[in-house]
Amino acid sequence: MSDITVVHVMRHGEVENPDGILYGRLAGYHLSELGRRMADRVAEHLSSRDITHVVASPLERAQETATPIAKAHGLDLATDARLIEAENVFQGKTFGVGDGALRRAENWKHLVNPFKPSWGEPYLEQVVRMMGAVDAAKDAARGHEAVCVSHQLPIWILRSFVERRRLWHDPRKRQCTLASLTTFTYQGDKIVSVGYSEPALDLVPPHLRAGAKQTKGAKGQGKAYGA
Repeated sequence: MSDITVVHVMRHGEVENPDGILYGRLAGYHLSELGRRMADRVAEHLSSRDITHVVASPLERAQETATPIAKAHGLDLATDARLIEAENVFQGKTFGVGDGALRRAENWKHLVNPFKPSWGEPYLEQVVRMMGAVDAAKDAARGHEAVCVSHQLPIWILRSFVERRRLWHDPRKRQCTLASLTTFTYQGDKIVSVGYSEPALDLVPPHLRAGAKQTKGAKGQGKAYGA
């Protein structure tokens, strides 16, 4: 079965973000205590797997999530800038469901085309870079398993592309909970299956779980969009 390679693409754990900022690519956003527990939980979950390569986005929250996984397997942690969060013009601001951002006239110019999207990095550009990063991880771990730690939107866009779904979507319906694993199985260089699991689900606040209904005024709602 040496032609089978498995790449787990993991979303990082919870971030310390008391102000509900859409932190995007901003530096200085680290895992919360709960987020570190999530990272440790997934490291334990993967401890018996045949993982030979661990790589992460350069952002602190991804590096901190990947570290216990790499340590559990005695591996050096690699960094791939292609795994970084999607660019977003609302970075550094509060922009969530129910916070009034959609009613502000100065934001309307960024919301004219949800299919591209007009407020940030084009979906197809995310597909290209994420596919490149995951393929590189597959090559590094060929015949074994790899872990790539990234962010919610790029992971969801990659999965949507592989599963041949439209790329534009309702952000509230992404199946990519904190510390979740979206798993791509390759036969040779071809993806033959996609799986999804949530090893730390019991640690995830209910309103941040995959498919959870976002309500006006929900505590921490900004975190749902700061992937």
